[in-house]
Amino acid sequence: MSQAPSLDTGVQQRLTALMAPIAGDLLIVDRRLRAELQNDDPFVHELAQHSFRMSGKRLRPALLLLAARAVGDVNESHHTLAAVVEMIHTATLVHDDVLDEAEVRRHVATVNARWSNQTSVLLGDYLFTHAFYLASTLETTFGCRTIGRATNIVCEGELRQTASSGDFWLSRDDYFAIVEAKTAELCACACLLGAHYAGADAALAAELESYGRELGVAFQIADDLLDLEGDEQAAGKSLGTDLVNRKMTLPLITLRDRLDDAQRARLHGLFEEPTAESQAALVDWLLASGALQEARSEAASIAAGAVARLDALPASPSKIALAALGQFVVKREA
Repeated sequence: MSQAPSLDTGVQQRLTALMAPIAGDLLIVDRRLRAELQNDDPFVHELAQHSFRMSGKRLRPALLLLAARAVGDVNESHHTLAAVVEMIHTATLVHDDVLDEAEVRRHVATVNARWSNQTSVLLGDYLFTHAFYLASTLETTFGCRTIGRATNIVCEGELRQTASSGDFWLSRDDYFAIVEAKTAELCACACLLGAHYAGADAALAAELESYGRELGVAFQIADDLLDLEGDEQAAGKSLGTDLVNRKMTLPLITLRDRLDDAQRARLHGLFEEPTAESQAALVDWLLASGALQEARSEAASIAAGAVARLDALPASPSKIALAALGQFVVKREA
């Protein structure tokens, strides 16, 4: 199976430096993924290869491995679970691209763009089920149960987001509930599994789980900002899909809640008309109002809260890397 294409050079260099404490472990996980995604059927094999190329930062496997090294040692169960969480994450991306009608991810055509929506749905299901099978091979059931619960919460979050599409009045509380479920839960799960299988006590594992959840929320806010103001070439994926699909994200909610009735009605009109002109007007308004910067500051504050939870950990290169990820996810460009 061919290697995944590189991210933007600057992003890749920063990530490589951050992942130094687990570089060898990530190579083992990549080899495990290649082995698990081999298939005798040429079409299924090609799809599996393609999904591997679309996955990028390996953030969730990295969180799992760094959490493990921060509290103890990495073992074979960690490598298996890191492959599992990456498969599940990739499956959610394949399904997300159908929902968002995205055409590019990691500088590669999405499965729905290259093949079809039907193929994307089936490939996502294939990855989900293979991940659950792999999790079931562990000696204890904790990993499989934890992964199953987390994936169920992720799907619930996606369903809630689908139900809220076009809802201009989506509340901040509902926005954060959706984000915690659809994005942050798998990050929390990765940290919990890493800590648990390294022998951490329940209290320390819970702190790392909370770190992962808060980091995931900050990551999603940054992703929402990237969708509004990012560069598609640098990001390597389709942008602007949130406005096209009429999703209320934190910058829009922030702007909406500070406007008077007349201005809010104008914003509502632009939101309901997802044309190129209305999107440009919305982005200009968000920039001029300071709503983008306010959302960015909120993401940074949440990430800082996540990093503060690491105080319970002993000093180590992995602890430093986990703390640095708090800055990386907020300042990301891809």
